[in-house]
Amino acid sequence: MNCEEVKQKIGIRTVMESFNLLPSKDNHRSAFYFAIDREERTPSFSVDFVKNNAFDFGTGKSYDVISIVQQMKKCSVSEALKYLEKFDFSTTNEIQNVQEKQEIEYEILKVNSIRHLALIQYLISRKVYEQKDLVKEVHYKMYGKKYFGIGFLNNSGGFEIRNKYSKICLGRKDVTLLKNQNNNFTEIVIFEGFFDYLTYRNLEKEQSSDYLILNSTSMLFKVECELDQYDKISLFLDNDSDGKDAAIKIQNQFSNVENCSMVYKNFNDLNEWYCEQKSEFP
Repeated sequence: MNCEEVKQKIGIRTVMESFNLLPSKDNHRSAFYFAIDREERTPSFSVDFVKNNAFDFGTGKSYDVISIVQQMKKCSVSEALKYLEKFDFSTTNEIQNVQEKQEIEYEILKVNSIRHLALIQYLISRKVYEQKDLVKEVHYKMYGKKYFGIGFLNNSGGFEIRNKYSKICLGRKDVTLLKNQNNNFTEIVIFEGFFDYLTYRNLEKEQSSDYLILNSTSMLFKVECELDQYDKISLFLDNDSDGKDAAIKIQNQFSNVENCSMVYKNFNDLNEWYCEQKSEFP
């Protein structure tokens, strides 16, 4: 991508997070960060997620995603573009989502074990009811209306919410990393969505791996540095373009990778394949 495409397609929040820069206070449209070029007590670095740019009130300097990388890495424009290449496949409609949704107003009313008949039936339809204890029933209010869904917690305390009609995230988007090592050989199994993780838990005879649920391929950058500690990386990503691009990226970066998507090569994901198998052989 050229400079203008990068500025339009790569979300500024994602770039800030890639340097572990988190807002002091924020909402869905904008945020204040501490300055990226000096120490300060009061955050003066204003980021506009809608316009995808930033302004430093302390220096009067404007920034875009390229100049932020240049400042953080002390590099040229071409080097900044190379750094930003890793976001190409997945950045994801982040800017468009902000512009379309503006600020999501929600309130979590209660969180409990799965009890509602509609959610029980939905888990049964996805053939993962046996794993109901790995998810929660979340009741929430959005724009004054009450809703409920199956909730899966991510590492930032946000909930991925799914039901028959809805697919949203309440709170901060993030991965879910579940550590469960009990031997010297370390393996991590990576999924795109939590229904594939639940499906895998149905199939798994012994729980001996760590699990990474991306909750979106755009979140891969958050855990790339942690993957090199594993002896084996097993991929169960979707068979769509984003999933394939993410798989290629991981395979190019690490040598100890097994792409398991061939198991369900004629299906979009592991859960879809599993539901078909269970329908044929109940």
